[in-house]
Amino acid sequence: MTAREYLSQAYRIDQRINSKLEQIASLRALAAKVTSTLSDMPCNPKSQTLSMENIICKMVDLENEINNDIDNLLDLKNNIVTAIKRIENPKSRMLLELRYLCFKSWEQIAVDMGYNSKYIFRLHDKALEKVLITKSGE
Repeated sequence: MTAREYLSQAYRIDQRINSKLEQIASLRALAAKVTSTLSDMPCNPKSQTLSMENIICKMVDLENEINNDIDNLLDLKNNIVTAIKRIENPKSRMLLELRYLCFKSWEQIAVDMGYNSKYIFRLHDKALEKVLITKSGE
């Protein structure tokens, strides 16, 4: 695994958490739409209950997955912070923190740091080399 792949894991976990949160919101909206139908025709009263039960079960399962993902994200971010703190150059540390912990775009990082994109990319490449050196020195 390269330094970039290692550091990018947090973003992917964060995206997965956001996706699951959207799924839960969608399931909640669906559950709110489930209504009783009043009719004098005989029907299976369990059909609607099972539907609501399935929605609730899916929501609970997703919430458990989100909790596990959050735990993994926190552990990974702690490891990433430790790896970034070992880098001596403060500009490199700031760049890696903005990119891999705050998930900022390259353009936003360039604006925040007051440099052009070309310099940011060069600084990023050098910073990644330092992360590799740091990781192999463990």
